[in-house]
Amino acid sequence: MGIKILLADDHKIMREGLRSLIKEQPNMTVVAEAEDGRTAMQLATKLLPDIIIMDISMPELNGIEATRQILATSPKSKVIALSMHTGRRMILEILNAGASGYLLKDCAFDEVIHAIGVVASNSKYLSPKITDVVVKDYVSRISKDELSTLSILTAREREVLQLLAEGKKTKDIASVLQVSIKTAEFHRQQIMEKLNIHSIAELTKFAIREGLTEL
Repeated sequence: MGIKILLADDHKIMREGLRSLIKEQPNMTVVAEAEDGRTAMQLATKLLPDIIIMDISMPELNGIEATRQILATSPKSKVIALSMHTGRRMILEILNAGASGYLLKDCAFDEVIHAIGVVASNSKYLSPKITDVVVKDYVSRISKDELSTLSILTAREREVLQLLAEGKKTKDIASVLQVSIKTAEFHRQQIMEKLNIHSIAELTKFAIREGLTEL
């Protein structure tokens, strides 16, 4: 089967384009597609793909959190971020989460194939357009000052924050995460206390500003 690839992007046209082009490669196979981070995490755990091409901005669970959780349970899988974002903090966050590569969505398809080959051989790949932005931070220890304020939240709290910012009610969050309403409410209270933010509107602004979700 060659290199097994999972495509995770909330835009169907992007997934279809990548699938169609990857299909032409004799040593690569798309084994599944996901339209949100939570589905990507579930499929990665089940299918153990070699490479996951991961959009950063996705509903329910963004690509940064999905990457962190996937690699915690499936460390042999490799993640290549595929994003429009060129901001330094966003790049550092996904690399710090464990991604092995970072591509911009306006790159040529040949670059995607090249990146897959590089990462599959246990090397790192950064799009040339962002190398100048990130390489000094990536090859040295990332200073705590460069990490997002989100780092004070637990993984579960970051999930809850994203769901809150996306307009979900406490009972809906409890259902998505398969926890009790009381537990979901506890996480919400912890988030507000840690961030010193005490309204959903302000939490939403914070989540968008930190790149956890988007409008």
